[in-house]
Amino acid sequence: INGSKNAALPMMAAALLTDEPLVLRSVPDLSDINAMCEILGELGVHSSRRNGTLTLQTKDDSGWIAGYDRVRKMRASVCVLGPLVGRRGRAKVSLPGGCVIGVRPIDLHLKGLTALGAQVQVERGYVHAKAARLRGTTLYLGGAFGSSVTGTSNILMAAVLAEGTTVIEHAACEPEVQELALLLTRMGARIEGVGTHRLIIHGVKELHGTEHLVIPDRIEAGTFMAAAAISGGDVTLEHVRAEDMVAAIETFRQAGVHIEEKSFTCRIVSNGLFRPVDVVTLPYPGFPTDLQAQTMALLTLADGISVVTEKIYPDRFMHVSELGRMGAKLRKEGNCVIVHGVKKLNGAPVMASDLRASAALILAALAAEGTTEITRIYHIDRGYENIEKRLNALGARIRRVLDRKLIEVGGAPASPPKAARITRMPLKRKTSSR
Repeated sequence: INGSKNAALPMMAAALLTDEPLVLRSVPDLSDINAMCEILGELGVHSSRRNGTLTLQTKDDSGWIAGYDRVRKMRASVCVLGPLVGRRGRAKVSLPGGCVIGVRPIDLHLKGLTALGAQVQVERGYVHAKAARLRGTTLYLGGAFGSSVTGTSNILMAAVLAEGTTVIEHAACEPEVQELALLLTRMGARIEGVGTHRLIIHGVKELHGTEHLVIPDRIEAGTFMAAAAISGGDVTLEHVRAEDMVAAIETFRQAGVHIEEKSFTCRIVSNGLFRPVDVVTLPYPGFPTDLQAQTMALLTLADGISVVTEKIYPDRFMHVSELGRMGAKLRKEGNCVIVHGVKKLNGAPVMASDLRASAALILAALAAEGTTEITRIYHIDRGYENIEKRLNALGARIRRVLDRKLIEVGGAPASPPKAARITRMPLKRKTSSR
C-alpha cells in the first residue's frame, strides 16, 4: 500500500512555511501530487522526486497567487491558503475544484482565517486574504456535517506562525490531520492535543525543514480489501496501519469477509458470499466516506438488503446509476441508498464520475460476468498509482486503452459465454505483497 495522498497533499503545502528543504518519503505518483507540485512551483517552491521521495524547498517567497487553471483540478489545493497568509501575509487563491460529490464549501476555512485576524473576501471566484501577522484566538470549526479535514489542516498551518496561542475547537482528528500536526511539530511548531477535537497551537517565529515518512493510505488499503473480497480472493496487503481502519475492517467482517491483522499487514480471504450490512459514513473514527462507493459495490452482491447512509456528503451517489447499468438493484432515498443484493452483475459500458466512484466501478467489474468498459478514467489516476498493473498482478484482467481514454475490465466468466470477446479466466486466488 502506498503512502497516503490525503496526508501528503497538505504536508506539501507546509513547504511554504519555511525556506529550508522539506523531505517527504513514501509519496505516491499521482496526478493530484503532480498538480500540487505545479501549484507550489508557481509559488516559488522547487520540487524534485526520486523513488517515492519528494523534496520541496522554497526558492522565491514573493508569489501569493494560486490560479484557477491549477487549483480547479483538486480540492486539496486550497491548503496553500493558510500557509500563504500565515507566512507571506497575503494570498489570492482560486476556489477549489476536485470530484463532483456534492456541495463542499470552504466557509470554515474562511471563518478560521477571519478569526485569526485576516481580512478575507471572495471575489470573482477567488479568495483574497491578507494580514500583517495573524493573531492567536479560540475558534470553532464545526460545520453542518461535522469537522472539516482540509479546514483544520489549513487553519493549523496558518496558526503555527501566528502571534500568541490558538485553540481550535471541534478540530478534525483524522490520521491525516494528526500526521500534519506531527510534521509541523518536527518543523518546530508547538502543538498540543494531536488526535483530539481540541488543538492548541502556540505560535512560533519560524519553522525549519525536516524529513517525514508519509503514513499508509487507509483508503487505498480499504479499496484493495474490497477488491480481494468481491473477487473471492486471498490477498495480503503490506504497509497497512489497521488501527486507522477499525470501522472499515469491522464492516467488511460483518459482511462475511475474513481479515487477519498482523504487524503492518492484513490478509483478506473471501469466498465471494456476503451478508447484508448497514453502513453509515461519519467523521473519523467512523466509517470513511471515501470507502462508501467501494463498499456499496461489494454489497450489491450480498444476500439480502443493505442500507448505505451518507452523512458527510449527502449527494455522493453518482456511482449508483452506473452500478445499476451493471445489474445492481439500488434505490436512492435522500442521503440513503437501499441496496437489494443480486446474484450476479453483468459487464457494461459505464462512466466514472469521481475518484472513489471509479474505484467502485472497477471492483464491480472484477466480479461481473463479461467485460466492462469504464470511461473518464482520469479520475482513478488522481488517487491510485498504477491500479491496473497492481490488480493484474493478482489475477485481474484490466486493459487501459489510451486512445479511447477508458479501462476495460474482464470480470467473472459468463456461463455460457455471451460473446466471443469474453475470454476472461476466474481471478487467481493468490497472496501478494503488493
